[in-house]
Amino acid sequence: QVQLVESGGGVMQAGGSLRLSCAASGFTFSVYTMGWFRQFRGKEREFVAGISWNDGNTYYSDSVKGRFIISRDNAKNTVYLQMNNLKPEDTSAYYCAASRLLTARAPSLFESWGQGTQVTVSS
Repeated sequence: QVQLVESGGGVMQAGGSLRLSCAASGFTFSVYTMGWFRQFRGKEREFVAGISWNDGNTYYSDSVKGRFIISRDNAKNTVYLQMNNLKPEDTSAYYCAASRLLTARAPSLFESWGQGTQVTVSS
């Protein structure tokens, strides 16, 4: 059974940092591109960051480039999102997802999803 479990969310002041984790099980993690998404209330799910399975290539949305860092540890079946210089507009539920496609960005290209973890940034 495929499972993605996010953790690490919480409340942080603007300018602070948080690290999200996503533990995967039930599939061969090392051959899946992993992504982080966020979903603001009433909006569609938005791509944040991705890391390809074949060469570890990372890619980001313009809104987080230079502030967030995605990484993965295949030995631990875990993907991380280091979030630095947080802004109030980063407040959202954050989800990790898995895709067999390299450099996937569209939510429809990801086949498995976690339940999400809430990040709240106060000004």
